[in-house]
Amino acid sequence: MAAVLEAFDVPWWLAGGCPLDAFLGRQTRDHADIDVSVLRRDQAAVRAHLAAWDLHVADPPGTLRPWTSDVATAHDVWCRRTPGEPWAFQLMLEDSDGDDWVYRRDPRVRRPIASLGDRVLVPEVQLLYKSKDPRPKDLTDRALVLPLLSETAREWLVASGG
Repeated sequence: MAAVLEAFDVPWWLAGGCPLDAFLGRQTRDHADIDVSVLRRDQAAVRAHLAAWDLHVADPPGTLRPWTSDVATAHDVWCRRTPGEPWAFQLMLEDSDGDDWVYRRDPRVRRPIASLGDRVLVPEVQLLYKSKDPRPKDLTDRALVLPLLSETAREWLVASGG
């Protein structure tokens, strides 16, 4: 998996619960899958890089269809090496505007792409995503991570609606 991700020639970030564990410096729970964020504008390059893989976009949500062309609104792509194998990871397509990342649930929430982290999504952005309809594991993640965030990161999270 690491070799596949490292070979992406576009910005990408480990997302989901794994970056929060990385921030905490320990694994807090089992993770059912691997989430990777890429910018929507780079989807053609990612699709080309994974051309030998079995790729399915969740469009509409809850329905998988082969990912054969750019998608403007879908956010999730499921990836596995062959149709007979289990899903290896999920790509999350992130919106952007120039050099800014744009939060898909509220386009007023933005931050420089360069501030999203070095291959691991910064915890405040991940907590923002986990703040809508939180599951018990999301509430646990928040309780563990929030006290350790910098004051600036906590303020950004709150101001962003998280």
